[in-house]
Amino acid sequence: MQDVNKRVRIYDTTLRDGNQAVGIGFSLTDKVRIAKRLDELGVDYIEGGWPNPTNTVDYEFYKEVEKTSFKAKLAAFGSTKRAGTNAADDPFLQMLVEANTPVATIFGKSWDLHVEKVLRCSLSENLDMISESIIYLKGKIDEVIYDAEHFFDGYLRNPEYALKTLVAAQEAGADSIVLCDTNGGILPSDFLKIFKIVKEKISTPLGVHMHNDTGCAEANSFLGVDEGAVLVQGTMNGLGERCGNANLCTLIPGLQLKRGHKIISDKQLKTLSEMSLFISEIANISHDVRYPYVGESAFSHKGGAHIDGVRKARESFEHIHPESVGNTRRFVLSDQAGCSAILEKLKNLRPGINKNDPMVKKLLQAIKDMEAAGYHFEAADGTIQLLVHKNLEKYQEPFVVKGFKVLEEKKANGEVYSEATIKIQEGDQFEHTAADGDGPVNALDNALRKALAKFFPSINEVTLEDYKVRVLDEHNGTASKVRVLIESTDGKERWGTIGVSTNIIEASWIALIDSLKYKLMKEERQQNN
Repeated sequence: MQDVNKRVRIYDTTLRDGNQAVGIGFSLTDKVRIAKRLDELGVDYIEGGWPNPTNTVDYEFYKEVEKTSFKAKLAAFGSTKRAGTNAADDPFLQMLVEANTPVATIFGKSWDLHVEKVLRCSLSENLDMISESIIYLKGKIDEVIYDAEHFFDGYLRNPEYALKTLVAAQEAGADSIVLCDTNGGILPSDFLKIFKIVKEKISTPLGVHMHNDTGCAEANSFLGVDEGAVLVQGTMNGLGERCGNANLCTLIPGLQLKRGHKIISDKQLKTLSEMSLFISEIANISHDVRYPYVGESAFSHKGGAHIDGVRKARESFEHIHPESVGNTRRFVLSDQAGCSAILEKLKNLRPGINKNDPMVKKLLQAIKDMEAAGYHFEAADGTIQLLVHKNLEKYQEPFVVKGFKVLEEKKANGEVYSEATIKIQEGDQFEHTAADGDGPVNALDNALRKALAKFFPSINEVTLEDYKVRVLDEHNGTASKVRVLIESTDGKERWGTIGVSTNIIEASWIALIDSLKYKLMKEERQQNN
């Protein structure tokens, strides 16, 4: 089993493997920002990509980071030399040397299928390519990590040859040998059996690099560490090709909080949820609320019995303290939640309140009435917060909308033009303005922000992250009631707001207005505290 006295090192490959995910394309600025945040988080290695002049972003990344001091070791990634070349003359290896990083990570073929059908060379020549590449790099670079690509597939097809490739890397002087499940197809029982055989044959420190095509990337990584692996490769949020890589946002807290390995400091661990959200923001993708440890739903409770249990004994329905990873407990208000959830929402606003307080029953009834009308609050905490404050009579409307108008025009050239006009009141001042947009909702959003920015400049910090429409009663056709959910962020927090109406514009408007009102209410509370 695991030896917590052995230092387990984290090797982050978000900037390469993560960047290979469908829909992801990090710019040079993105990569540098992410690298700096990874360094602050405390990972041991940061792999930047391929230092190839034809890959402009990666090539420039290594030039750019030379100007910055990192606590983590920067690694350049590449392959073994090509067949039929000398290591000293191979352009791939020379690029690794010129990247001027303390670590070079190269991959080689472990699967005879790849050797014979992809490289199209002999099995013995492939062994020479592995050995000669590592020997050459060891003479130029402080640390060389060997990634045994497709190792598990190779072992299952030809175990004797797969092991020979590891022996070649070991005898050439590799500092670490990483067993890669490049296709992501190995199951935990098979992984464990093969890993145990390898560790009996190989004395070089071992690592694991797991893909998630069977949903087992993290499980296999944990098993590897339990059996003695001291280097764990993965990506933030599990980004990667196909189904992704092992998720470091799951592995880091699991190894530290469940297995006792000191991966990063407790202070750094408390920034993990923020780091996860940062990666999603930079990647311009929706942050998965169901991520273990760092997702918004990871410590959310909806069922009344669950909420009551957590209030009495946290560990009854939570496996760790949410705060240890920078997350927070959330009680979701719904018709299933009962008074316990209401009490949790109210306790900071009205200390000592109990479930017999008329305010609790009033708020619960209001929630049930709204749910009966089509509202669901699981993902709309911004709307709930506003509702709570309004019922406590501790809320003053920051502005009043005196009216709005939306114009949709289909022009002769086929273009559809959307314009919204809005009039708002803030105190005794009025603002009447118009804006166009890509559709009626976007036009309303633009007009509202344009009007409010004069009074509340911080409104410009809010961006709309997601917009979802759900038809609630399809049998009524175009007269059906719709539910609109908007997710917003100000770069520090994400929140959801909701609107319901038979008019999609009105439903969108309700959610949009609540989104901005929540931002202003949050600011006011922070100032008062």
